[in-house]
Amino acid sequence: MENLMIAGTQSTPEIHCDKDTGIVEMRGDSYPENSYELFSPVMDWVAAALKDSDQPLLLKLHLLYLNTSSVKAMMDIFDMLEDAHGKGRAVAVNWYYDEQNERVAELADEFREDCTFPFTIVEQVE
Repeated sequence: MENLMIAGTQSTPEIHCDKDTGIVEMRGDSYPENSYELFSPVMDWVAAALKDSDQPLLLKLHLLYLNTSSVKAMMDIFDMLEDAHGKGRAVAVNWYYDEQNERVAELADEFREDCTFPFTIVEQVE
């Protein structure tokens, strides 16, 4: 398994998956024309990390906006984490949001309601 780096654009987040730390980090807006094309490599990487390693997996999200297809992709990733957590695997999500962007906090909270693994929503004050 290799590290995965996807450069961000105006409509897609920068994504970095680090095999040494077990951290998946996403930063930016997410409203790609084809979310499947964007998130498939990430889902494949997460699946491999959960299968091939015992290392804890942490998602660090700094997402500002997500369109409907990106929300679906995040739900799929969270489902993978939920399944792994149910099998005893250490997984967690830290979702950071700007204090001025309450809509993102509400979205993160909606995701958290469906998760039993550690899911922290962190307000960032400028």
